[in-house]
Formats: sequence, C-alpha cells, structure tokens
Amino acid sequence: MKECLVVGKVGTGKTLFVLNFASYLGFSQVNITIEYPDGRIKTKHYSIDTARQQLVGVDLHTTKSLQSIVIDIPAVKGVRRCLITDSSGLIDHIHQDINIRQAIAQTLSAIRQADLIIHIVDSSQVGIHDAPSALGEVDYQVAQFAQMRGGYVILANKMDIPGAERGLSKLSLELPGHKIIPISALHKQGFKEVKAFVRHHL
Repeated sequence: MKECLVVGKVGTGKTLFVLNFASYLGFSQVNITIEYPDGRIKTKHYSIDTARQQLVGVDLHTTKSLQSIVIDIPAVKGVRRCLITDSSGLIDHIHQDINIRQAIAQTLSAIRQADLIIHIVDSSQVGIHDAPSALGEVDYQVAQFAQMRGGYVILANKMDIPGAERGLSKLSLELPGHKIIPISALHKQGFKEVKAFVRHHL
C-alpha cells in the first residue's frame, strides 16, 4: 500500500486537511495509527468530529508524531487504497524543545520514504515574513527534493481567507514548475482535484 505524506510548516492546516479529506471521501469514523519519534506505535479510533476537536489546534506543534489513516480512493475499477499520513510541522530554525526536534526529524525521515508528498502551504501568509506559517526556506527545500522524485503536489491552503489570492500568485512565482492546487481545508474546497492527483499516482 502506497503512503501519501502530508507535510508543511506549522499552522498550515495539515491535520484539518487530512481529517476533512477523509470526510470528503465518505469516512465518518477513522482508525488513526500514531507512530511516535521513539518508535512506539498505537492506534486510536475516532469519529471525524471528535478527531477534529482533539487533534486540530491553534497552538503551534499540536502534532508531534506521524498520524496515519487508511483511505480508499474511488477509481474506474473499484477503489485504490493508500495510507495518508499527517506529520509534525516544519520550521526554519532549530527548536529548543528536544521533543519537537525529534518530531521534526521524524517528519524529514518520512519525506525520504513516502511514495507521494502533499505539501501544504498557508496561501494567506505567503509574503508575510514574520508569520510562523509563512513560506520559508524549509518549503523551498521540500519542493526541491520532491521535484526530483515525482509524486509531489503543493496545496495552497486557506483560500477562504482574505489575501489568499494574492498569496497564491506569489506562491506560483516563488515555486515555479510545481503543480499547485488551491484549496480550503476548512470548507473542503479543491478536494476534487486533490483526489484526482492522489488517484493518478496510486
């Protein structure tokens, strides 16, 4: 089963995207497999609503592990199954908290192993240099690495926020040559295109 890894800086909406994408595909309940940086693995069962309440937060570094859901993508003949994995938010500096450093290291290792990479960018913050979720050096590094291996797409998230259209235009200039899909993880906008991308690469 192929793995689709969701990466991006802190606060870009990765966890909400994963949960709402599962909801868009028809899931109301999910089993989330949590892999901690120290190697521990456990599985928790959630309703999508409960998962949103407990796993999505406004604090930075809410996610400190890899959190995976098995999803089914409808295809011409049956369905195609894949593992979609949420990850810890990336930052442009070395964090002082060792637990967060370990979680980020886990994400970077997962990038090298994943079959598909969904790179989420906060389009409303592109060009705002002091915002934690603003486009940064780590985004350029992920894009450069992923471009060499294929199976990579950028999701310009938060298109429902004022200023996001301007950010999307800047993003296209900053990361030329990459496939960019504008979405709103909150309102499930653009998910049809995301589903088509994932299905094509499975």
